[in-house]
Amino acid sequence: MTAQAKSDHVTIDAWRIRVLFSEEAIARRNRELAAEIVKSAPRNLLVIAILRGSFIFAADLVRQLHEAGLAPSIEFMQLASYHSGTVSSGQVTVVKDIDNKVDDRDVLLIDDILESGRTLAFAKDLLIARGARRVLTAVLVEKPMKRVVQFEADFVGFDAPDLFLVGYGMDVAHQLRQLPFIGVVEGEA
Repeated sequence: MTAQAKSDHVTIDAWRIRVLFSEEAIARRNRELAAEIVKSAPRNLLVIAILRGSFIFAADLVRQLHEAGLAPSIEFMQLASYHSGTVSSGQVTVVKDIDNKVDDRDVLLIDDILESGRTLAFAKDLLIARGARRVLTAVLVEKPMKRVVQFEADFVGFDAPDLFLVGYGMDVAHQLRQLPFIGVVEGEA
């Protein structure tokens, strides 16, 4: 894979991508989010990353939480609402569940993007029903104009326009997750 930068655009193989949030801006925002999370005074913190898109964000945010003095346990959960289609079914199901108990723990759910709100609302309700003391949510980006259920994240990295985002864990056709920035595919190079 070859990358070539041109102003606020990057060309990677056949993709022309406009950079929305740079690697530096993301790193700075992760430090700020960690500080905000520490201020919420979590107890016996369990971080749950929602797979797949959040894995890079979750890893970087957990490292920043460590730098800020927290030592959370880490789990992964995979949820699905798209199933075999390209449009959400509106029904969220658990594909991969966590192994740890959440009884009387503070939980931080981490997801890459908050759009409809269905996935995070489902996960939060599930963890509260399982006995979590408190469930907080952190999202890398949110698109408030896409909300279909009433849900607000506790910690938000960036507000994003209603565009299809790639990079920093988010993909198009299982590609471009590895990019260190968040961008928008604008076509072929």
